Amino acid sequence: MKSIWRSLFIATIQWSLFLAMLFSTTSGQTAGPRVFPEGKIPQDRRLDDLTNLNGFFPFAVPSTKAAWEERAGQLRLRVQVATGLWPLPERTPLNVVVHGRVERPGFTVEKVYFESVPGHFVTGLLFRPSGKKGKLPAVLCPHGHGGRLQDHGADGIRQFIVQGHERFEGSGRFPKLARCAQLARMGCVTFIYDMVGYADSVQIPHRLRPDQRPIVDTKERWGLYSTQAELRLQSMMALQTWNSIRALDFLCSLPDVDAQRVGVTGGSGGGTQTILVGALDSRPIVSFPQGMVSTSMQGGCTCENCCLLRVGTGNVELTALFAPRPQAMTAADDWTKEMMTSGYPQLRALYGMLGVQERVLCRSLTHFPHNYNYVTRAVMYSWFNKYLNLGLKEPIVEEDWEPLTKEEKTVWNEAHPQPTGGVQYELDLMRYLSAVSDRQLARLVPANPEELREYRRVVGNAFRVILNNQDLAADHLQREKRSKTDRGDYLEFTDLVRKPASGQELPVVSLFPKHVEWNKQVVVWVDGIGKAGLYDEANKPRAAIQTLLNGGAAVIAADLIYQGEFLIDGKPLQQSRTVSASPYAGYTHGYNDSVFVQRTQDLLTLVAWVGNDEYAAATIHLVGVNGAGPLVAAARSQTGGKVQRAAVDTDGFRFVDLNSFRDVNFLPGAVKYGDLPGLLALSAPHRLWVAGEDQGVPELARRVFHAAGAPDQIEAFNGPAATVPVALANWLLAD
Repeated sequence: MKSIWRSLFIATIQWSLFLAMLFSTTSGQTAGPRVFPEGKIPQDRRLDDLTNLNGFFPFAVPSTKAAWEERAGQLRLRVQVATGLWPLPERTPLNVVVHGRVERPGFTVEKVYFESVPGHFVTGLLFRPSGKKGKLPAVLCPHGHGGRLQDHGADGIRQFIVQGHERFEGSGRFPKLARCAQLARMGCVTFIYDMVGYADSVQIPHRLRPDQRPIVDTKERWGLYSTQAELRLQSMMALQTWNSIRALDFLCSLPDVDAQRVGVTGGSGGGTQTILVGALDSRPIVSFPQGMVSTSMQGGCTCENCCLLRVGTGNVELTALFAPRPQAMTAADDWTKEMMTSGYPQLRALYGMLGVQERVLCRSLTHFPHNYNYVTRAVMYSWFNKYLNLGLKEPIVEEDWEPLTKEEKTVWNEAHPQPTGGVQYELDLMRYLSAVSDRQLARLVPANPEELREYRRVVGNAFRVILNNQDLAADHLQREKRSKTDRGDYLEFTDLVRKPASGQELPVVSLFPKHVEWNKQVVVWVDGIGKAGLYDEANKPRAAIQTLLNGGAAVIAADLIYQGEFLIDGKPLQQSRTVSASPYAGYTHGYNDSVFVQRTQDLLTLVAWVGNDEYAAATIHLVGVNGAGPLVAAARSQTGGKVQRAAVDTDGFRFVDLNSFRDVNFLPGAVKYGDLPGLLALSAPHRLWVAGEDQGVPELARRVFHAAGAPDQIEAFNGPAATVPVALANWLLAD
């Protein structure tokens, strides 16, 4: 499919170029030298179809335990950042209310509500074994899209019994509660809680589609699914994941629970939550993530997707983060049907490498469609019996029970009225969560080197995930020399720089001084229009570029992705591609780097290439002008001392001013971690020159440079915008 798309894409580009030449249309931009012939574009894999939730997500098992531990650390951090839980928010008082106890043979059921954050309620049912004393094992049960109160109906359950899905009309009609009842009879305190917008969770609707109601999206007022929310990593998945962690807090705090013997199991969307809880929380000792461990479809709901989560990974690898703790699942006739040959063998290999292969199991039940039915539950009961040390005789047979009445399973009543919700509540919650995060990160702004280390650990690592920095080694790059031209005052080279492993290509032009000795300095010049920004209307180097050449520096520029030779007509990209028409960023940027990130990675590629080129540059500088300032700020935040000096013309840009996730400068999480000043701050203690800021050096950057003991290494230029390029060129050449 990708090859077909690429062929059509290239054919369209070639036809457009033909028409452009036929009718002598121009883009108004000077092209400078081309690396590719007219009508050709880079064969860059990033021009293929975007990855979507229905893609293929294999798990490549690292070859050593040490390699897996490194990879697992990276993945766990990715999950934390993506779900808005880096750093982990303050655990506010739960203010737990337990009421409405009812009895059934072998167990009791109580209604529960508590506040995961002040004013936001998590609701559910608590099942406790009858007649048990001492500390008991516990099981947390997130549910899927059938809801906590899923009801197959009187006719439906009879069909399920005939088909072998269920055994009893009573309990099987309500399969999620049947699971809890049986676990309680087995001796486990079991808590099943509502996902956002289900049953008694009434404050925010679940919204399988974000456009089910208007999205509020301004800098002052924003709701879920808005650009402002994504810039702060606020999502339905993030909220539900925090609810799950707080539900685990509640369960482990109960006086009759042994917090050292806790398991987690959920199906479908609850399986997704089980995977995330297992990845983020060390307290569960056994897991049964049902129905979502797959190298195929990754979860279709907005609550199962968020920006950053599955870029370069997938559910099988995320499930592997639970290793070496024991976990099991089944394969069904759904997106998990290939697990026995794609996914499970890799999990077995990982567990085997860790010396505990017997701790992972996938049972093939592909004669059933998507389910957490009686047969699947039996596999789970046996697994939990073993690894929660319940000591029950096998086989464990689920028994029938008298279902709860509507009154018995409804949390809210006259004595416990349901809280207010609606649009305004959602907006208030987003503002509250943002304010809490802002205060938390403000406390991290350093005043000394020790505090700076912690700031870098938190904010630096967050941007490392957001920018998907892979620590590119120069030996992973290839250079294809294309041309060398003597321009009189300078030499002009064109090259194609490749990253074979990821299928990326960059058209590059390099200018070297001819009449003065090269000073071993290379300036990587980044312009919003690409390498054409080196040249004026007469195809001569612009004044700032000529200044650098006259001063003995070499200048290198490239067309970053969707610039210059990547474009059909030379016109700047106005909107980034998305996987669908859905107004939810998570469906696109949960699987794909944004254009901003891709361009930042292109700059890191250039820096790695220049730093190890055959000409052996002694010093590398990085410049961002004409809309490229934020890209250079981002790249410099990742290069450290590899770039001696960086000059950034911000033109007053802030991510918070974006009004669409389709904007080419969209960067998930950027506002949460300090916006553009946060990126500038991460340049400390290395030299940084900033233009385009009305108030001079941004306060956050100033404070971080001061903490690094380098207050004089950052400076602001306040001259006219037209003088910025030459001014920064002179700054780069100064001793």
